[in-house]
Amino acid sequence: MQVILFAATVLFTHDLAVAESKTKCPSKCDVSKCPSPRCPSGYVPDHCSCCLVCSQGEGAPCGRKDDAPCGDGLQCRFTAGKRLSKGVCQCKTTHRVCGSDGKTYGNVCRMRVAALKAQQRGLPEITRAHKGPCGPSSSGPAHLNSPRYKFNFIADVVEKIAPAVVHVELFLNHPLFGRHVPLSSGSGFIMTQSGLIVTNAHVVASSAPVTGRQHLRVQLYDGKTYEASIRDIDKKSDIATIKINPKKKLPVLSLGQSADLRPGEFVVAIGSPFALQNTVTTGIVSTTQRDGKELGIHDSDMDYIQTDAIINVRQKRMMFTGYNNCLKVCFG
Repeated sequence: MQVILFAATVLFTHDLAVAESKTKCPSKCDVSKCPSPRCPSGYVPDHCSCCLVCSQGEGAPCGRKDDAPCGDGLQCRFTAGKRLSKGVCQCKTTHRVCGSDGKTYGNVCRMRVAALKAQQRGLPEITRAHKGPCGPSSSGPAHLNSPRYKFNFIADVVEKIAPAVVHVELFLNHPLFGRHVPLSSGSGFIMTQSGLIVTNAHVVASSAPVTGRQHLRVQLYDGKTYEASIRDIDKKSDIATIKINPKKKLPVLSLGQSADLRPGEFVVAIGSPFALQNTVTTGIVSTTQRDGKELGIHDSDMDYIQTDAIINVRQKRMMFTGYNNCLKVCFG
């Protein structure tokens, strides 16, 4: 009887020591002793927040004391919503998704598992192409790996910069007719989230003498219109800044360096010639330092960017952009 009690005491003491070793954390974290697991469901910090351990995947048990947390996008669900002794990790979303590899996944969590496996094997990244199953034509990669999405950078440029491009109109409040008479219009781009806009000087200031009060109107990409005031104007450079007072932060387009351009690079022009908003053309750069005298502009001391992107010369209403930034406000 004493032997049995002694053995039980030894086992109980051993269990306490193991439990204590699991809960006791070292005073200093030594990451060199951390294991290097290959986890299909992602990683989570251990109870000491020192090492990364495998998180629980979809369908794995959860909710118990020793269970690891569920992975990214998963949540621990219990039967009938009651916290019983054991739960199951389930994806927060249940709709099917089409992956960039052209495969349909039961939910986004299963796609993430496939993406992690592909990353560990050095294969192309898998991302969500769209919600719902892949169509009949999705026999190959549906997003990043297809030629349409891989090489069609123009659509990416337009999608990124178009929300920051605005349409500017100058009106005259005619004293005799009592109505707004349009004087000029053009394009501009938002430079600050608070509504500072860069445009052409000839758009906001009429070259001909007029009688009556002039005012500016700016139309944003979403169709909202605002009254604008002139902040600065340089007629020699044909550059002006105007200001609107929006109720929310606006998308912006930062200035780029024309010196970074190289001959042969692709460029995109976007604007509103003849008031046709969101007009897009593209071309390549021939040179970044075309002297004004070569173009017949004898009183110009500026260099010009020469491109075959179609820019309406008479209306002068296009923004000239590179991949991410506005490189030049074109004025003919």
